[in-house]
Amino acid sequence: MPAKVIIGLQWGDEGKGKISYLLSRNADCVVRFQGGANAGHTVVLPDRKLKFNMLPAGSAAGAKPCIASGVVLDPAEVIEEVDLLRSIGIEPELMISGAANVVLKLHKRLDGMIEELRGGKAVGTTRRGIGPTYSDKALRTGIRVEDLLDKKALREKLEILERVHGIKVEELDELVKVGRLIAKYVGDVEIYLNDLLDSGAEVIFEGAQGTLLDIDHGTYPYVTSSNTIAGAACTGCGVGPTRIDEVIGVMKAYSTRVGAGVFPTELHGELADRIREIGGEYGTTTGRPRRVGWLDIPLLRYAVKISNVSWIAMTKLDVLTGLKKLKICKEYVVDDEVVKIVHPSVKKLEKVKPNYVEVDGWDIDQGDWRKLAERGWESFPPEAKNYVELVERLLGVPVKLVSVGPEAGMEVWR
Repeated sequence: MPAKVIIGLQWGDEGKGKISYLLSRNADCVVRFQGGANAGHTVVLPDRKLKFNMLPAGSAAGAKPCIASGVVLDPAEVIEEVDLLRSIGIEPELMISGAANVVLKLHKRLDGMIEELRGGKAVGTTRRGIGPTYSDKALRTGIRVEDLLDKKALREKLEILERVHGIKVEELDELVKVGRLIAKYVGDVEIYLNDLLDSGAEVIFEGAQGTLLDIDHGTYPYVTSSNTIAGAACTGCGVGPTRIDEVIGVMKAYSTRVGAGVFPTELHGELADRIREIGGEYGTTTGRPRRVGWLDIPLLRYAVKISNVSWIAMTKLDVLTGLKKLKICKEYVVDDEVVKIVHPSVKKLEKVKPNYVEVDGWDIDQGDWRKLAERGWESFPPEAKNYVELVERLLGVPVKLVSVGPEAGMEVWR
């Protein structure tokens, strides 16, 4: 029962879409297990750039896509992305869990209102309604996908929401129409996935956001509204933890984050601008510029530990090309004490001082990376190999895959 979970090890935007696409080429099924349309996964093909917010990016490789109950569903996005797959010749046999909660226009409105009320303490949400939808789910007042198929039940639930939030909800007819469009996709994803695994099929569990944005294990309150660690694949899909064979952690060769929140290794000025522009560090969903910084090993150690990561896929190594010296934060210093690993508590991270190790950079033409990827790992510049090997030693987990460009095919296995 080969079940592989793909998660981000940083603040999201690590390139999970590309890795899911690569691993899904030989898979029977790929499933999104948490988050919503606030997640942007990109797959770059030779002639197309595909952007996914709801469907698992691995579905572009032809694996059957599923959306599990741990996801909050934006139906309009799903319909658009089904059409996106059709545009590349894939007729998706999509299955959506009837137990997944639905994002309403009400939730998006509330998301914006709550951010405004936070004032200077705004957390920088995408305003896609994700947090309010999860809140209604926890209050047991949420609208599920299965409710879209029953107009009477849907009307009653919308009336409850109106009373809870004190806001008129005028979405009934629109939601019924959407329900008709997605009805053929609704099924018991949880049973289906377990039956698949029983049969020996290969399933890829595709996570969204990153470990440091986990609602419980991230830099709270500057986090997302769901659990993003590997264990969430089990709760979000209804599969037991002993089903999981591998956990693949995806990380960039440097650090980025979007929105507010503590960032110990953050860079500013010309160097930050250079990395941002070369790396295309702008949000897939919002277009917002990402903050950038050096690699942070203490936080990566925490991310690796709590998801029991089997191996790592490192992306965007090519972005660091041309820098004479590179830095890696190997540990923190807090009140003269050396700290190797830390829980990402904001109060703790506000006190840390990064302790960096400096290494030599490399300088090759950016256009040469494709040729080097085709030749394999041994053709890489010695300094680039040293950088990856140092990260591997510091984390104690093998870096098996290194990506050096946005397109599928620009990666090497080690």
